[in-house]
Amino acid sequence: MSEALVLDKNAQDLLFRSARTANSFTDEPVTDEQLQAVYDLVKFGPTSMNNQPLRVTSVRSPQARERLVKHMGGNNAPKTSTAPLTLILSADSDFHEQLPKVFPVFPGARDNFAGMPVEARESAAELNAALQIAYLIVGVRAAGLAAGPMTGFDADGVQKEFFGEDSTQRPLVVMNVGKPGPDAWFDRLPRLDYDEVVTEV
Repeated sequence: MSEALVLDKNAQDLLFRSARTANSFTDEPVTDEQLQAVYDLVKFGPTSMNNQPLRVTSVRSPQARERLVKHMGGNNAPKTSTAPLTLILSADSDFHEQLPKVFPVFPGARDNFAGMPVEARESAAELNAALQIAYLIVGVRAAGLAAGPMTGFDADGVQKEFFGEDSTQRPLVVMNVGKPGPDAWFDRLPRLDYDEVVTEV
């Protein structure tokens, strides 16, 4: 273990080395307090111009879960049908409407983005929401819970089902959250080594 890391080894393991994507969950509830604690931690992760485009839709009720499961692909459907909490994680291309609040150091930021083609805002929203989703996964682990993020679903179907065709929210990831159940983990897959990733110029 590298002594260059100041984070306690147990915390390193909890957040990264021992953590996996969960594929089954117990029926122990995930409380609103837990979800808010996770968000209140990870909201400090950086985004471009502090734009924070991630929007989170919490799916708990049997009725809402049934509406979501029909849009999940393959093995993702049964996992989603039994998880205690499922989150629809979306990128909002109207993030610029919040810039006067979250980026007050640049009073013209909202108007600058409003004048851009919507495709430019969508691209910025998707990139930065993806960053926030990564922070959220680590935050779920910090709460002692397991995350099961999935991209195998009908994004158009989920958008129409939960937000409407004209919504500025675009679903990127559906994530199950809870305590891991039986046989929750697949075998750990290989990771690239440092010298395969880092190049000095």
